[in-house]
Amino acid sequence: MNSDTVQYAATQSRPAGIAAIVVVAQDGAIGRDGDLLCHLPADLKHFKNLTMGHSIVMGRRTFESFPKGALPGRQNIVITHNKHYHPQGVTVVHSVDEALQAATMPGEIFIIGGAQIYAATIDMVQTLHLTRLHATFDEADAFFPAINPDEWQQLNCERHDADERNPYAYDFVTLVRKS
Repeated sequence: MNSDTVQYAATQSRPAGIAAIVVVAQDGAIGRDGDLLCHLPADLKHFKNLTMGHSIVMGRRTFESFPKGALPGRQNIVITHNKHYHPQGVTVVHSVDEALQAATMPGEIFIIGGAQIYAATIDMVQTLHLTRLHATFDEADAFFPAINPDEWQQLNCERHDADERNPYAYDFVTLVRKS
C-alpha cells in the first residue's frame, strides 16, 4: 500500500438511489495509470446521458483525470483526505458518508470511481450501469470489485459492435440488486 492509497469507510445505512457507473473489461479492469482503459465515444455519451442533472461521487484521482475539471450539469463531489484540497466547481468531502450527505441533486447519486470508491460503496449500490468491454488490457492497474451475480438481476443489455469510432465491442448493461 503506497502513501497515496486511502481507505474509505462507508458506515451509513444504505440510502435510496445509489448507482455505480463504470466501464469494465472482461477481467474486471477499469483503468490504467490513472486513466480509462480506452477511448470509447459511445460510452462517454452514455455516461453523460445517465449522469446529467445528478450528483456524482468520485475520488480525487478520478477527478484529476478530467481534462477540463468539474463535469458540467452535475454536482461533482470529490472524496479526499487532503483537508487543503479545494478545486473549483466541486464539493470536497472526506468520507463516503459525507459525500452521500452532501448530494443535493435530484434522483440517483452516481458513484463514478475510482477503484477504492467503488470498493467502499459497492454494498450500498442498488443499480449498476456497466459498459462491458469485450476486451482485456494487460497493463490495467485498477479493478472493479467482484460482485456476486446471485445478488443482481439484469434489467437490460444493449450489445454494440466495434466501429470506426469505438475500437472495441461493448455492451451497455443495467443490473439492479435483488431485494
